[in-house]
Amino acid sequence: MSQAHLNPSLPQALSRLDQLTNWERKPRGEMRVGLEPMLDLMQRLGNPHRSFRAIHVAGTKGKGSISALLEAGLLRAGWRIGRYGSPHVDRVNERVSILGQEVEDDALATAIMRVLDSYEDAKQAATAGEDATWFDVITAAAFVVFRDAGLSWVVVEVGLGGRLDSTNVVFGEVAIVTNIGLEHTEILGSTRAAIAREKVGILKPGATLVTTLAADDAAGQVLQQRADELDCKVLRTNLPDDETIVATNIALVGLVFDHLGRQGESVREGGEKGQPIGAWLLEKAVIDKARLPGRMERFDVSLSPALAKGRQSLPIIMDGAHVPFNIEAVLRDITRSSSVSGECVAIVALASDKDAPGFLDVLSRYAAYAVFTEASGSGRAHPAIELEALGKSMGMNCEAEPDPHRALDRAMVKAAERGGWMLVTGSLYLVGALRSTVLRNAQ
Repeated sequence: MSQAHLNPSLPQALSRLDQLTNWERKPRGEMRVGLEPMLDLMQRLGNPHRSFRAIHVAGTKGKGSISALLEAGLLRAGWRIGRYGSPHVDRVNERVSILGQEVEDDALATAIMRVLDSYEDAKQAATAGEDATWFDVITAAAFVVFRDAGLSWVVVEVGLGGRLDSTNVVFGEVAIVTNIGLEHTEILGSTRAAIAREKVGILKPGATLVTTLAADDAAGQVLQQRADELDCKVLRTNLPDDETIVATNIALVGLVFDHLGRQGESVREGGEKGQPIGAWLLEKAVIDKARLPGRMERFDVSLSPALAKGRQSLPIIMDGAHVPFNIEAVLRDITRSSSVSGECVAIVALASDKDAPGFLDVLSRYAAYAVFTEASGSGRAHPAIELEALGKSMGMNCEAEPDPHRALDRAMVKAAERGGWMLVTGSLYLVGALRSTVLRNAQ
C-alpha cells in the first residue's frame, strides 16, 4: 500500500470520492434510494453507526439549524457530542462536527478512504455496497469519524426524505420532524401527507417523536398514525402560526432537552454537574454558538465611494431558503426586525426541481427588485432567463445575470441606489458561491 494511501490528503480522498454518483449535484428523477448499499458498507466497517446514541432530524426546512442548536446545548451540558449535516456551504468538513469543531482534514480523509476501500470490496464481491453513492460514502465516513473520536451522542441530519435516506441506518432515540412542505415531489410524493410518510420513516419502535406539526394537520395526522403504530410518544410545540424561525427552533429543541432530562440524562461537567438536561440550557451564548453559514447570516459590506451616497455599508443577508413557506418565514422575520431598512433587492438562484412560481409569488411581495442568477454547483440550475420571464409575468422588477458574481455586482448597485438591503437566497450553492466574496468585503 502506498504512503499516500496510508496518509491521504483530503483533496486525494475527495478526488476518489467524486468518481461516485452524487445526487446532490444531478437531476434526481432517477435517483436510487434504498438502504441496502449503506447497510452493506456499515457491516464491512464494523457497524460504526451503532457506536453512538443518536438524535435523528428530518423535515422540509430547519434541519440544520435545529441540529446545530441541539449540538450547542448538549456541548454546554458537557456531552461528547457530534453532528452530521448537509449540504456544506464552503468546505465538506462542515458536514462533520466533533465537540463543536469541524472535523480535521486528516481524520476525514482517512475515514473516506476506509469507506471507499469497503466500497471496492463490495464491488469485487458483487454485494449491495457496489451501488453506494457519494452521499452513502460521506455519511459512512462521518460515522467512522464519530466512532474513532469516541463520541457518546450524535445529532444526525437527514439528507433527503427519511425512510430511505442514507442516515436511516441509525437508531434515533429521539426523532424530530421539523415541518412538512412540498419539496422533492418527484421522489417523496406530491402531497404533504405523502411526504410526511417518507420523513416519519426515521421513527423507530421505542423512540420519541418531536414535531411542530399539530395533530389535526394533514401531515401531522400521518406522523401521529405512524407513532401510534410503533407505540411511540409524540411531543409537539404549541406556537402561533407566525412565530419566528428562531423562537420555533428554540421551542422544539427545548422539548427535546426537557424529554432527555425526564429520561434521566444530566449535565456531565461544570457547576451544574448531575442536574437534569432541560430547556434551561438554551441560554443566549448557546443560541449564538449554534449559528450556521447561510442561514439568516448577515454581513455589512463596505461600499465604494461611487455607491456610498451618504452611508458606509450595505446590509447583505444570506439564507438558502428554497421553498415558498420557508422564504415567507425568512422575509417575514427579517422585515419584522429593526436590523434592516429600506427596499429589498434579492439575488436568487433556484434548482430546476424547485417550485419557482410559488417561490417568486412570495418574493414579489417583499422584494423591490430581483437579479436572477444560476448556482452551477447543484448541476440542476433553473435558467436565469426563465426566472426573469416568470418574474416579469408576475409584475416583478427584475433582470437575469447567469454569472453569480456579476449578479452580486448588479444587485449591490441596485440596493445602493435604493438605499436598501440585499438578500441572497434560493440555494445554499448560491450562498456558497458568493459567501467568500461577501465575507472579504464585510466590515
